[in-house]
Amino acid sequence: MSAEPSALRRAAWRALGALPEGIQLRVNPRKYGFAPGDRPKPPVAPETPVRLYVAPVNSAGQGYAWARAAERLPGVGAVDMQHRAETGFGFDVDYEVPTTVFVRSEAWQRAHFRAVSRSFTHVMMESVWPLFTSRFDGDVEREVSALHDAGVSVAVVAHGSDIRLPDRHAAIDEWSPFHDGVWASTPKLQERAEQKHEVLRRLGVPVFVSTPDLLGDWPTATVLPLAVDTERWRSDTVPLERGVPVVVHAPSRAVVKGTDLIRPLMRSLADRGLIEYREFTGVASSDMPALIGDADIVLEQFRIGTYSVAAVEAMASGRVVIGHVHDQVREHVVDRHGVELPVVQATPKTLESVVLDMLERREYYRSIAAAGADFARKVHDGRVSAETLRGFLLG
Repeated sequence: MSAEPSALRRAAWRALGALPEGIQLRVNPRKYGFAPGDRPKPPVAPETPVRLYVAPVNSAGQGYAWARAAERLPGVGAVDMQHRAETGFGFDVDYEVPTTVFVRSEAWQRAHFRAVSRSFTHVMMESVWPLFTSRFDGDVEREVSALHDAGVSVAVVAHGSDIRLPDRHAAIDEWSPFHDGVWASTPKLQERAEQKHEVLRRLGVPVFVSTPDLLGDWPTATVLPLAVDTERWRSDTVPLERGVPVVVHAPSRAVVKGTDLIRPLMRSLADRGLIEYREFTGVASSDMPALIGDADIVLEQFRIGTYSVAAVEAMASGRVVIGHVHDQVREHVVDRHGVELPVVQATPKTLESVVLDMLERREYYRSIAAAGADFARKVHDGRVSAETLRGFLLG
């Protein structure tokens, strides 16, 4: 007799599962993890001849920044989308969706695909990541095919760990976070990058990368320069005028930035009274300009070999930026932009001596900081990014 109620319950749950999502949400909201009111209306395309949709991760706020850059081109409007959990850095975004809705709401996914495929002319897919999740069973190739069938042009933009091959990086850099025993996630990152490489090869769409080092992983890509609001980061404070300079390090991911390698060095210098060392994590995007603007020296990253959004923002603030940058990246900057990259080179082995040299030759390093501010305005204020997108958007 006890089996009969159990069978009835299973039948009831099956019947409930066949009902429209809106009814299921009212009856069993815990199944989805969001309320009916959490589902936003579909994105609205701009009223321009060319309508670009950038989605779905907005890494370091770059989706939003590239959307604004694209709008510098004639006849182009753009919308940036990001799925976001309750916590985050608070980057600007045009169209925000709770991650639970993005992943679980089939009704929103259907409406999302209809809006994008019918209203936008171009899609820039970030990180080879699905835009419509279960609508196409998370299959990026099916998504791109459906968008092409609807007459939408598609490109992919990679941010870093999505296509960076850990084994290749470890082979070229002694400081790589992908050496054995450094980062437990390395095998998963290797597997994921290889899978995304396979997908990219089959897609055959234009590929952009956000930093020059990623050309080593996808040589036929085009570097889409990082873009920042340089006026937002401008600071009138002249660096290295204080007797004891302030050195700031704000790692978004400590293992990638090499924080464990440089922290003891900086604390030792601070204990000797030579610098004041400040380390920040989890700071909201809106609070960062003031924290960086109050520094003299910004320590960027010492494992990956490139320069990131954080370095560009610090340069825009007129700070002296120190980081470990591969020669290939520096050569790309000179070849494409005609100027030297004004990031002071250092590795964990040389960082202490570099900082001590700054204390002795302050005027020289102030000139590098000024060059950094000029470089950020020339290369990373969105104008070069717009021109890079011109071929994709305007043909």
